[in-house]
Amino acid sequence: MRILMIEDDAALARSIATLLRVGGHAVDHSASGEEALELVSGEPYALVILDVGLPDIDGFTVLERMRRRGDRVPVLMLTARDALDDRVRGLDLGADDYLRKPFEPEELEARVRALGRRRGGDPVPELVVGTLCLHRSSGVAEVAGRPLDLRRREWAVLDTLATRAGQVVTRELLLAEVFGYDEPVGPNAIEVNVTRLRTKLAPDGPQIRTVRGVGYMLDAG
Repeated sequence: MRILMIEDDAALARSIATLLRVGGHAVDHSASGEEALELVSGEPYALVILDVGLPDIDGFTVLERMRRRGDRVPVLMLTARDALDDRVRGLDLGADDYLRKPFEPEELEARVRALGRRRGGDPVPELVVGTLCLHRSSGVAEVAGRPLDLRRREWAVLDTLATRAGQVVTRELLLAEVFGYDEPVGPNAIEVNVTRLRTKLAPDGPQIRTVRGVGYMLDAG
């Protein structure tokens, strides 16, 4: 998934971003509520992680503005506050889940996975395309029972293609799903990952076909 994290604590933001990127997600970060609202309006995020305590406008205001303009992206709110009224307020404003600081990394990962399954694109934790099986909850991929040793970005590319198996996926969409806006992206980054995936899927996995000038398609099996 492509995730926007809105958190002004730089150390915590780096920690969460690292955790999520290891899990195969593309992560954008903003420390400002106003900037985050601009980012959400221009990018198709699958999930927003929103801290309540921000330096300009608070997380409640950010959430309220998002929902008022019709943005239905799932929102996981983070807060150092333990007041029941704050949790109720966030949920009433349209938050999908709430996590109180400090939290264990495993709990954050579990909540992110759960919210990911709720959105339209990822309704199930296991995805099967022919002989390929992606176990999203564990991050394990297999072809005909043979485990695949995938790097983080290889997993993200394969998951995006498998979610849309039999459909052409544009290079632009792959870039948006795999890389955050502040991550360095080489001119052939997608091509390199697709080449590696083809080698690892062969000879008994589904083929990744190139649609010249457009993108790629994973055979539906």
